[in-house]
Amino acid sequence: MRAFNLDDHISKTPDFPKAGITFYDISPALEDPDVLAKMMAEMTRLAKGFDPDIFAGIDARGFLFSMPLALALKRGTIMVRKAGKLPGKVLEEAYALEYGTARLSMHASRAVKGKKVVLCDDLLATGGTLAAAEKLVERAGGQVVGAICVIELTGLKGRDRLGCDVVALQRYAF
Repeated sequence: MRAFNLDDHISKTPDFPKAGITFYDISPALEDPDVLAKMMAEMTRLAKGFDPDIFAGIDARGFLFSMPLALALKRGTIMVRKAGKLPGKVLEEAYALEYGTARLSMHASRAVKGKKVVLCDDLLATGGTLAAAEKLVERAGGQVVGAICVIELTGLKGRDRLGCDVVALQRYAF
C-alpha cells in the first residue's frame, strides 16, 4: 500500500505572484473529503506529540486547521488575526514583508497564560508570520511548544526564526 502523498493534491503555479516564485495551492486537498480527512488525521497525530493545552490559528488559513485539531484533541483554540480586525484591548506584533511590514494581533484577554500553545498555519516560508504569532503568545504569558503547517518551504529557512519545533505535512525547497 502506497503512503499518503499530499504532493499529489497540491497544485503548483510557476511564476506567481512573480517570476521565479512557485505558488503552492492547497485548495485541491481541501476539496477532496478523503484527502482532507487523511490530512487532518496526520496533523492530529503530529499535534498530539506536542501535548498542547490550546491551539492558535493564524489568520486566515490557520483557522481551517486549528479548529479541527482542537476538537480532535479536546482542546480550545484562539485566533491570531491581522491587525485592525479585533475590537478592544489587543496585543500587536509587527513583522517584515517583502516590501514593508504587517502586524498581527490577538485579544489581550485570551486565556493562554501558563498554557502550552501550538501555532497552526497553512504555510511556513520565511517565518515572519509564525515568529510574530509566537511573540504574541509569549507576551500573553503562553509557551509556544510547536508549530504545525501543511507546507514548509525549506529553502527559506523560516523554522530558524522560531523558538519551537515545527512539523509540516509537505516540504518543498522553494
